[in-house]
Amino acid sequence: MRILQVIHGYPPEFNAGSEVYTQSLCHELVRQGHEVFVFSRFENPFAPDFSMKKTVEDVVLKSGQHSVIRHYRVNVARQKDRYQSEGVDLAFQDMLEKTQPDIVHIQHLNHLSLGIVEIVARKHIPIVYTLHDYWLACPRGQFTRVNYGLDPLWEPCNKQVDNLCAIHCYSRYFSGLTPFNEDIEYWARWVSKRQEIIRKISEQVSVFIAPSKWLQKRMISALPALSEKTTYLDYGFDLKRLSGRKRAREDKLVFGYIGTHIVTKGIHLLIEAFSKLSQPSLLRIWGRPRSETTPFLKELADHLPSKSLQIEWCPEYQNQDIVSSVFNWIDFLVVPSIWDENSPLVIHEAQQLRVPVITSNHGGMGEYVKHMVNGLNFEHRNTESLTQQMQYALENPQQVFSLGKRGYLPNPHGDVIPIDEHGKQIIEIYQELK
Repeated sequence: MRILQVIHGYPPEFNAGSEVYTQSLCHELVRQGHEVFVFSRFENPFAPDFSMKKTVEDVVLKSGQHSVIRHYRVNVARQKDRYQSEGVDLAFQDMLEKTQPDIVHIQHLNHLSLGIVEIVARKHIPIVYTLHDYWLACPRGQFTRVNYGLDPLWEPCNKQVDNLCAIHCYSRYFSGLTPFNEDIEYWARWVSKRQEIIRKISEQVSVFIAPSKWLQKRMISALPALSEKTTYLDYGFDLKRLSGRKRAREDKLVFGYIGTHIVTKGIHLLIEAFSKLSQPSLLRIWGRPRSETTPFLKELADHLPSKSLQIEWCPEYQNQDIVSSVFNWIDFLVVPSIWDENSPLVIHEAQQLRVPVITSNHGGMGEYVKHMVNGLNFEHRNTESLTQQMQYALENPQQVFSLGKRGYLPNPHGDVIPIDEHGKQIIEIYQELK
């Protein structure tokens, strides 16, 4: 088959969960004998908007021979918060004519354009859409409120409401004039139009894939049209990459965080919880620094009350080296996100390596980690609760290590889904649509 994957970013330039998964899936589809193309973005503020860059990515086949993935990247360095872009649409349409795929698999359209769905639908090409977050139901994707000038910061949101989206998430764009009624009305109309288009294009998608049952249920609640065409299928992983862990000897037990330095990942909550532990320990934080958040997280860390509590800031790692660079250097993985995570890759990776996970009892985090079964849960967004669970791990390490050995709950043997098996499941979905 000729398969086109559409994703808002692709490694190594963009290295979060959906991007890493998409790369892993693309490589596996090539290994299974299919021709794969990728439409994504790059950000060069010195190049013309919507200019295209074509590259090829080498893939080593099981036979030891080589094949390639052909990439088409559109420049969207100066586009923000748009849900549709004529420039992106035109670039995509030109690429679609050249590649002539049998199937289009959309991984994410943020930073790209909803118009991509309509372009594919006009060609009568089947569309598969993986739901990595809530972007189709929430303009910001995570059901958290910016609350510009209001309290509390990053408040959880129960559902999308046009007027409330305008007040809580788009007030940062208000004109500055008072009263704000005209601004509220404008942004409420903007959100309403966005959601109207999303409802329309949802009808043109053949199959939606949800990697967690939590996400599947919440998205169907927000967009009832998805109920008849959404299937649950968790992510797949390269098990060779997730093997050979050898924990390095250290004097202290080590907690680890792996991920991006954005507010909703809850690193600030983790630092605050860590600062309240009552015995010596170490926290290592991996991820690409961000100028708007990382300095302030480090400032928060500098005020730890005890010298026996240490934080190390570790560089971004290469995905293929996650065991040697990261998991060999921690005892417990902490996933402190303050949004309702879907199906975090790092949780699965830790479970495959039998590293115990401490995470929230909420969302996909609570779906894949059950308290005192295969890890520890704390109350979502609660610093004191997280401190209690981290303290418990310090005081009962062998018991918590034993919990980690249970691994991935859906499999009685604890292993996550191998990428080759997952690839076959994806191909079955494609073939049913041809």
